[in-house]
Amino acid sequence: MATGLSFVTKSRFINVPLTRQSHRAIGLMGVAFLMIGGCGLRLVQLQLIEGAAHRERADQNRITLMPIPADRGNIVDRSGALLAANRLARSVYLRPREQSKEAWVNTAKRLAPILKVPAEEILEKLRQTGFRSALSVRISRDLSLSAFITLAEQSTYFPGLEIRGESTRYYPSGKLAAHVLGYISEATEKDLKAHPDYSMGMLVGQMGIERLANSKLQGVWGGELVEVDATGQQINSLGLKPPVSGQSIRLTLDSNLQRTAEKALANRRGAVVVLDVKTGAVLALASGPTFDPNLFTRRISKQDWQQLQSQENPFLNRALQGYPPGSTFKVVTATAGIQSGKFSSDSTLMTYSAINLGGHLFHEHGQSQGVIGFRDALAFSSNTFFYQVGLAAGPEAIAKWGHKFGIGDVTNVGLSGGGYGMIPTPAQKEKLFKEPWYGGDTVSMSIGQGLVQTTPLELAVTYAAIANGGWRVKPHLLADKSQTPSMRPQKIGINPDTLAVIRAGLKAVVSEGTARQLSDGSIPPTAGKTGTAEVVGQKDNALFAGFAPFNNPQIAVAVVVENGGFGAESAVPIAHEIYKAYFKAKKVRP
Repeated sequence: MATGLSFVTKSRFINVPLTRQSHRAIGLMGVAFLMIGGCGLRLVQLQLIEGAAHRERADQNRITLMPIPADRGNIVDRSGALLAANRLARSVYLRPREQSKEAWVNTAKRLAPILKVPAEEILEKLRQTGFRSALSVRISRDLSLSAFITLAEQSTYFPGLEIRGESTRYYPSGKLAAHVLGYISEATEKDLKAHPDYSMGMLVGQMGIERLANSKLQGVWGGELVEVDATGQQINSLGLKPPVSGQSIRLTLDSNLQRTAEKALANRRGAVVVLDVKTGAVLALASGPTFDPNLFTRRISKQDWQQLQSQENPFLNRALQGYPPGSTFKVVTATAGIQSGKFSSDSTLMTYSAINLGGHLFHEHGQSQGVIGFRDALAFSSNTFFYQVGLAAGPEAIAKWGHKFGIGDVTNVGLSGGGYGMIPTPAQKEKLFKEPWYGGDTVSMSIGQGLVQTTPLELAVTYAAIANGGWRVKPHLLADKSQTPSMRPQKIGINPDTLAVIRAGLKAVVSEGTARQLSDGSIPPTAGKTGTAEVVGQKDNALFAGFAPFNNPQIAVAVVVENGGFGAESAVPIAHEIYKAYFKAKKVRP
């Protein structure tokens, strides 16, 4: 029986007989209707059922979060002169999800020689951020002009790369006060774990004031949610959280004195400390050899790093390291002798070319001075005089007064890498070294040799106490600490007559003794003591400690030059330059 399709027209039904070709066409039409229906159902599912999820996914593919670094706070000296500031620089950021993980491997290899950053380091930063993260990650700071031009010319090869202008750290005076200021670098993985509030790429202090006051200096990062097109170009801002700049820090340093100290030290191994004798404010703290913290505001080159390593530990702050103080320590022995009651301020002793103790000869400094008192013993640095004083007073009394002056007990002003001096007693020697105390230990201790060590900072504090009438100041670098109760000087309990004879002796050192070059008429009268400390197998260390002016002391100075020989030859000239700079700035005539 024949079958067919009926079509209705306006006038009548028309019967059309079906052929084999017609059956095939009808089948194809049915399949087409089924496919269209399936697509429609899928479209309904995508739009109505899963629409929200896919819209969010689409947004994620065109929206990225751009971190905005905060400007780091400035560091200024006591007069407001800039020591650490910020300048505009170019940084390179990557948007991780702009490429696949595999594609980033090739991109990192292309970027490495341009940015001079290892490809592994670039990939590690992407890994830490997450390869599908919406957060941009900084891979290079302070981009050079040549690298900027190269990236601009080859931009099509680096999808997801963006160059932004942002501030970076800048030390306008280069090496000046490097050991005080320290340096910065990007937060390490260890830093990020220890401080969850840190952002990837945040610059944090790694040394000095940059580290000590990092929480105040760093500020708070902001961010911007932006819409980008298919090429990664920003087309719209969807939200902004402005960054909060860090606080500025004012130091007690005097840039002029700091510069003078560093110039006089001339990058030799050693240190210079200048203190305000009334407040303990650190006016200068120099250490050599030094470094330029600007090297760390960008990725340090291999050449720069090798040059730093060729010097002898340039990052060591020698102002906070212990040295045998030599004859500068004799003021402590003198104080212990008089305060112990074994001597009076006008006592005299016979001096000798040497003294024999247990079969060992301990020699005089130069020739015997005959019968002298404390004033002349300091002026001419008589060793045999102080051997006798030390043996009579005893090591415990010497250690006691050394600690009262601050030796072995002075804080390192908050800077990392610092230490303390040491004046061990017989009991401490036995505990530390498992050896008994000998009479020779007391003799050596009396003239600042043997086991005795002081830091240049402690030495300056000691002489500040002699200058200011017996008050131990608390050295500090942050200007806002100067007038706080915690910084008030402490009275050490030294008698006026003891102070008077020691001060007279230190004045005589300058007018008659080993520091006579300070009496050349270029500065007001000063007082101080030279020191020459033995170093086994090496040339002696040179030292000087003193204060000025004598009649109205304002500053105390301590100088150490490693292997500098006699204190009068290497250390006194440095102190002389500091005094001249200080009095010139104060417009004080000799």
